[in-house]
Amino acid sequence: MPNTRRRRSYEAGHKPKWLVVIDDTPECDRAVYFAARRAARVGAGVVMLRVIETHDRNQQWLGVADIMKAEAHEEANAALDKYSTRANGIAGVTAERVVREGATAEEILGLIEDDEDIAILVLAAGTGKDGPGPLVASVGGAAGDYPIPVAIVPGHLSDEELDAMT
Repeated sequence: MPNTRRRRSYEAGHKPKWLVVIDDTPECDRAVYFAARRAARVGAGVVMLRVIETHDRNQQWLGVADIMKAEAHEEANAALDKYSTRANGIAGVTAERVVREGATAEEILGLIEDDEDIAILVLAAGTGKDGPGPLVASVGGAAGDYPIPVAIVPGHLSDEELDAMT
């Protein structure tokens, strides 16, 4: 784990932020819904992170890699547009948007390190027979080492059920 800076979320001049990782899983909406509602309730902000995985790029085809990178950024921004609009519609929250390139787990930790106001990481667990999903599985296994709390929202909860909790 990196040597993490002190959290300043609740100090004067700072505001706590709830970090949500935006991916293409169906349960991502549950994390966004929970984070937006809970952040609005406690006066926090929401940061949405979309990570572009770079491990598939073949550097000998630089022109193709550049096109793939541009397309990946377009897709990332489209996903962030979708979920930013969703968060605003749910709770009037205007989310910060971050796009990073690299390995997802490393980029999550890097963003937490870079933004001392991030107070909690919100993920949602998948409901399929294959388990909670790769992100929850990888983060969940290391959650005890994270510098902030990790909230895992059950992916089967409805809007009404989440409203009752947030």
